[in-house]
Amino acid sequence: MNFAVGLKPLLAEARSMESLEKQLICPICLEMFTKPVVILPCQHNLCRKCANDVFQASNPLWQSRGSSAVPSGGRFRCPSCRHEVVLDRHGVYGLQRNLLVENIIDIYKQESARPLHAKAEQHLMCEEHEDERINIYCLRCEAPTCSLCKVFGAHKDCEVAPLPAVYQRQKVGALGGGVAGAAHPTGPHTHPTPSQSELSDGIAMLVAGNDRIQAIITQMEEICHTIEENGRRQKQHLGLRFDSLYSILEERKKELLQSIAREQEEKVQHVRGLIRQYGDHLEASSKLVESAIQAMEEPQMAVYLQHSKELLKKIMDMSKVSMSSRPEPGYENMDHFSINVDYVAEMLRTIEFQTEPLGEDDGDGPGDGSEATGDEDRLDSLEAPEAVEDVGPRQKPASSPHGQH
Repeated sequence: MNFAVGLKPLLAEARSMESLEKQLICPICLEMFTKPVVILPCQHNLCRKCANDVFQASNPLWQSRGSSAVPSGGRFRCPSCRHEVVLDRHGVYGLQRNLLVENIIDIYKQESARPLHAKAEQHLMCEEHEDERINIYCLRCEAPTCSLCKVFGAHKDCEVAPLPAVYQRQKVGALGGGVAGAAHPTGPHTHPTPSQSELSDGIAMLVAGNDRIQAIITQMEEICHTIEENGRRQKQHLGLRFDSLYSILEERKKELLQSIAREQEEKVQHVRGLIRQYGDHLEASSKLVESAIQAMEEPQMAVYLQHSKELLKKIMDMSKVSMSSRPEPGYENMDHFSINVDYVAEMLRTIEFQTEPLGEDDGDGPGDGSEATGDEDRLDSLEAPEAVEDVGPRQKPASSPHGQH
């Protein structure tokens, strides 16, 4: 006899009722929904009392309905999906009731009040003896069967017990011992059957495990949020540190450019001074030549003799003027202002994150400037020798910058 055919409707109905009950559990109180049931904008359901408790906890300053003051709206997160629920001034009383769920709960409670075996008992007929009801339980085979199977069929050599007695024993969790006075052999071929209390404990254990998993998921979501926030803050800090390096390079570039500009201006002014001296000398010499030519053409001998002596003295004095003041060879060279930044570039390429935590005195805020100051000091210490070596003292001409007339 195959008892599974007769027991299948019973098990299927039990599983259906259990699955339905799971859908009717409030995620807050973990009990079956109580009237009235409210439906959230995210389509999840809550007991109104549980929804109000969550709403009051998230909005402690919200005015209750009985308050004379005009209440303001509030918000809270759905405990099932974490969707933000925004409520108006009516609070949870402004949410729509889920009448369908309430009707399902009423039907479920009515069906649950009927004994499970009584609802399916009329369908449990023996497969081998179609007119016999299944009313006994084979303790050895652990299978419900009928009386004829015990007397003439496959279970004639087995120990049996009344089916209601076995059901009651499993329901109250009485494992081992007799079943309403029936014998229960404990030989190697018999196994204790699980009681309803054990199943309830198992369900409770799974529910508690699900709660723990949900708590872990929530915690990991918070960790993800914290990681994103910390990453954003560290990106900001890194940008500020590099901005400080850019400022140091710009300031140093400005100083070196000013050094080049100063020496350029000094050299140009010196050479232009020499040009003016030579120009003045050339102009005076040209005028003297012109005067000498005019004296040579003087037709009156007395006038010629009167001015020739003085003119000759001026010519001799002009020829004695030394015009040796000129820039030294290489005076125009500005190559000593070249710099070598290869080692600085290599140092910048080796910038890495700190592997050791900052000390108590080390600031970690974006505005403390401690790290920027350290970078500036290190860069200045590397730049100083190069500036002294490359710029050096400016070359001065050996001769006087002003020529003598």
